[in-house]
Amino acid sequence: MTEEETPVRADARRNLGRIVEAAAEVLAERGVNAPMEVIARRAGVGVGTLYRRFPDRQALLAAVGDHYVHSMAEALDRAADEAADAWSAIRAFVSWAADPGRAALATALAALPDEAYTGRDGFARTRDGWLERFGELVGRAQEDGAMRRDVGVEDLVHLLNVFTCHPDRLPAPVAADPGRYLRLMLDGMRAEGTTVPL
Repeated sequence: MTEEETPVRADARRNLGRIVEAAAEVLAERGVNAPMEVIARRAGVGVGTLYRRFPDRQALLAAVGDHYVHSMAEALDRAADEAADAWSAIRAFVSWAADPGRAALATALAALPDEAYTGRDGFARTRDGWLERFGELVGRAQEDGAMRRDVGVEDLVHLLNVFTCHPDRLPAPVAADPGRYLRLMLDGMRAEGTTVPL
């Protein structure tokens, strides 16, 4: 790489990151059919630059899917590093993932066919990795006596799927205050006060 090429490539990488992050924001606000021009404007680049990086909508959606699952993995690692214990890390991560902005992106991506992004090798590897680490956190919380042992990582994933990917399936009172009901359901997973198995 020559000295002349270095800043150009660095600028291209910055543009790529801005486009993907802008696309994630716009898709969360307007859905997967949001105009490409709006995404380019939000990213601060020209439409031509966007199409040079992503020749069609499908390529951009795949990149947003990758961005989303990487952000989930990073947030889980951050929660595990910063929380006082495994149960606190689980609660922090679930609350982060269910934040309205991120949930809106999950809802938009859930409207796509699976092959749009979930079948990609990079997506699958990252997803499998964070699910494995999530499972380890659940195991630690159970060993600590904080989480009931008849709850698994799959239960938490299903909970997140309902509250983030499919909010339209929530009853109206729950949809009006999803954070409250999510906390209530998480509390039901605590070992303390458990009276009957699931």
